[in-house]
Amino acid sequence: MESKKYASYAEIERDLEILKLEKEISYHKLVLSFQKTKESITPQNVLGGLFSSFTEYFSHSYSQILRSVLPYAINWFINKKRGN
Repeated sequence: MESKKYASYAEIERDLEILKLEKEISYHKLVLSFQKTKESITPQNVLGGLFSSFTEYFSHSYSQILRSVLPYAINWFINKKRGN
């Protein structure tokens, strides 16, 4: 990093004030991010997200599930009719 040359104490004070404000802004962003994360990790949100994931997975793979379960269901029904 290149060293900055200052001509007066006022320039140094100005840069220090800018750095202080940037640090404070970063700190508040971190606190806000933590609060949002904390709010999003409630049992209701976690279960809702889990349920929506399962719903999305099964809705897109409905035909695959049907193709894998249908032969077993047909065999069970045929064997039940025969009395086996």
